[in-house]
Amino acid sequence: MIDTNYLLAHSQDLDLIIRHVLAGLGHGLHAGKERGAGVEFSEYRAYAPGDEWRRVDWKLLARNDRYYVREAERDSHVAIWFWLDASASMGEISYRYPEISKLDYARAVVACLAAVAQRQGDAFGLIVANQARIHLTPLSRGPRQLQRILAHLNRTKAEQQLPDAMQIKAQMQFIRAPSLLFAVSDFLDWPSASGESLLRLRRMRHDVRALSLHTEAERNASFPLHTSFRDPESSAYTSELTAQQRPAYQAAYVQHYERVRQDLKAMDIPYLQVNIEEDIAKVVRNWLRKAGRG
Repeated sequence: MIDTNYLLAHSQDLDLIIRHVLAGLGHGLHAGKERGAGVEFSEYRAYAPGDEWRRVDWKLLARNDRYYVREAERDSHVAIWFWLDASASMGEISYRYPEISKLDYARAVVACLAAVAQRQGDAFGLIVANQARIHLTPLSRGPRQLQRILAHLNRTKAEQQLPDAMQIKAQMQFIRAPSLLFAVSDFLDWPSASGESLLRLRRMRHDVRALSLHTEAERNASFPLHTSFRDPESSAYTSELTAQQRPAYQAAYVQHYERVRQDLKAMDIPYLQVNIEEDIAKVVRNWLRKAGRG
């Protein structure tokens, strides 16, 4: 099978990547079923105060002299949001795949998840955070909504900074009812207003799930020696990387992302760290499995 990253490196066709990834995907974004007085019978359970009498199985009562309620499953649809960090740091490219940036990879992951949401019949929308603003594709369903999301992803560039707390609060009033939110970022800016907004949404009983993107080089400190570093969101340069500085860099890196992991874990937010050199199809499957266990 063709490696999905090879496709991404040689084509920015998100429809092609979606078809390739979803062909081997056996997971949905959520269970898709909820218990209740639906039409598809599931099982019996003992009567509890407050249950509707019309759901009591009177034939079982006659045989067992006990009240049993018919449980059923019905299709459930949830509102699904995709939060995409498109700040300047997401423009970092892979040394192994110079044609792929963190943002390219993130777009492909979000596109695949949006396609799954469309197949499940859920309402889904896109939140892009960059240029110190929130850019929104509102919730909707169906194939046309998927094409709107893909068009938004295709025109998104890694630019400037994430929005501040005031911008986020003003523009995220639309997320009211509990929803499922997939957040994709490099989480370099942590703690931050954007990070706090994810934690706040979790406190509001939204189901938040986080994917942290990295390059092999930044994760393993395998940059070429004497590489100069620049903050893409401030244009400030730091000193060149030397062999003596690598241990300190790695220690700071581990410490930073351990804090991210612990902060998210404290709020019961499933968190997965991946390198953008990893196969996209595998990452999508692993994230959905991890989120399902969260």
